Amino acid sequence: MSQTDVRRARRFRVPEPTASVRAGSGEPLLLIHPFMLSHDVWADVVPLLADEYDVVAVTLPGHWGGPKLRRRDVGLRAFADGVEELMDDLGWATCHIAGNSIGGWLSLELARRGRARTVTAIAPAGGWKRFSLTQFLVGLKFLMLVPMVLLGRLTGDLGARLGFLQRLALRVVVHRPGRVPGERAKNYVRAASNCSAFLPYMWADLRDGGMVADHLRDIKVPVQLVFCELDWLLPPARCAPLYVDGLPDAMVVTLEGLGHVPSYEAPERVADAIREHLHRNRRRSVAG
Repeated sequence: MSQTDVRRARRFRVPEPTASVRAGSGEPLLLIHPFMLSHDVWADVVPLLADEYDVVAVTLPGHWGGPKLRRRDVGLRAFADGVEELMDDLGWATCHIAGNSIGGWLSLELARRGRARTVTAIAPAGGWKRFSLTQFLVGLKFLMLVPMVLLGRLTGDLGARLGFLQRLALRVVVHRPGRVPGERAKNYVRAASNCSAFLPYMWADLRDGGMVADHLRDIKVPVQLVFCELDWLLPPARCAPLYVDGLPDAMVVTLEGLGHVPSYEAPERVADAIREHLHRNRRRSVAG
């Protein structure tokens, strides 16, 4: 192989991702990304919160850069177990948790397990009953990503650099793809194309169903539910009621003009929503 061929091969080799990122100091704050993606979702949010908090953005097991996960073990429980293992390694018995999509669902599951101090669940997944129309519609939307995932896997890092593929894939999770920084767009395609848990989790979700409404009664910490007005993947009209009804004391916020992964389009607004929830409950704690 010539030097030119070696350089070309290296150029289109998918970069090796990190399992998590940590910045700042203060009270512990854990950020959990959506399904198929990685901690890179939070790359522009972490610096905005690190001035007040010890922020860790984690990558879930079975995802690009996360711990390996056997196909037969893939499921929400295994994802939550993986996050708990990281918290144990960090020495965090509890922490504040913010999560987006499946990260929001996991945030609430970790609160149920007693590991959260507060929760900010952004466009939380799981707002459906097993074998419901909503569950099937969400599953079909994810299956629409299969051609993009296969193209990304076949082309290595070339797929992540193709503008048309970035825009096509981003339209699933954002309202305005042009707002997404170039590196975020590349890492979005890389993560989605290299998520080994993708198809196994689709089966696990169909088998297990969404959030168990009764589990919400076990959550005793302050919860903020953040819904995105223009969320095509998990429309609030369909996916919010289970959470709003099951968590009547939760603060409910709507981010207008944003799609399913708002940190890509407006990291400042996402950071502000998280910070305001933490400040509000800090004041309550001091007052108490």
